[in-house]
Amino acid sequence: MNWQAVSFDWNQARAFLATAEEGSLSAAARALGQTQPTLSRQVAALERNLGVTLFERVGRSLTLTQSGLELLDHVREMGNAASHVSLTASGQSQAIEGEVSISATDVMSSYLLPPLLEPLRTLAPAIRIEVVSSNAISDLQRREADIAIRHVRPDQPDLIARLIGETTGHLYASRAYLDRTGRAETPADLNDAAFIGIGQTNQLIAILNKNGLSLSESNFGVFTASGVVAWEMAKQGLGICMMAKEVAALTPEMECVLPELGPYPVPIWLVTHRELHTSRRIRLVFDYLAEAFSRSSG
Repeated sequence: MNWQAVSFDWNQARAFLATAEEGSLSAAARALGQTQPTLSRQVAALERNLGVTLFERVGRSLTLTQSGLELLDHVREMGNAASHVSLTASGQSQAIEGEVSISATDVMSSYLLPPLLEPLRTLAPAIRIEVVSSNAISDLQRREADIAIRHVRPDQPDLIARLIGETTGHLYASRAYLDRTGRAETPADLNDAAFIGIGQTNQLIAILNKNGLSLSESNFGVFTASGVVAWEMAKQGLGICMMAKEVAALTPEMECVLPELGPYPVPIWLVTHRELHTSRRIRLVFDYLAEAFSRSSG
């Protein structure tokens, strides 16, 4: 190999990649934990070293030039390779200390995960746990989290997944709401009810309509991407909400609406990257969560 020809500055390449993928210098700077002027200088230095223009700057927006588009695929491969090196190095760590990040939905992060963390802290006090609360699926291959708790099985071959339990979803409403509107005795009684949507309401509509209801988007006068927000709105009497039975059990003022509907199964998958599964600290947290969830769902 001609080592003198290998003079590519990874920091500059990473700045370019982050800017291209985040869409702006400010967003890329936040993602990389840098200042915008520093990032801008790195991108400018890469353009200068390569002798090409990578972005067209129109006002505050950036658009990739043809040269930028051609370079992007190669730099993205470099980014994936760098992530793999980081994964491999992390996987070789045998110390039961350091940080472990766990990605989970906002409902899981707020209601179901916290009771499990105190025993874990007692078991491994040198491990610092970061909870990444997000309803988007974290990309474990790009180190957005070390471990993910998901409700769908991943299909990437580099990920290890274990089905650790299953909860069930039911319809719930506050006692105040039901006192005001009346308690349904048949599915048809809910056709004019107010529902609170979480995410894509059409998916919930399809599920409920298969069980004898006749709902449309007009029933969902309020909806949100956050399960926690939806549950709080249901607690305050805005309508009926789908929620896991374990969460509802923590809220005695909520009543199950037509318990004979469903139950709607919700699998719980524990996922990590194959490389990270060899890390003692991540393996400890992974195995602990698997046992804790299996015990609670059993």
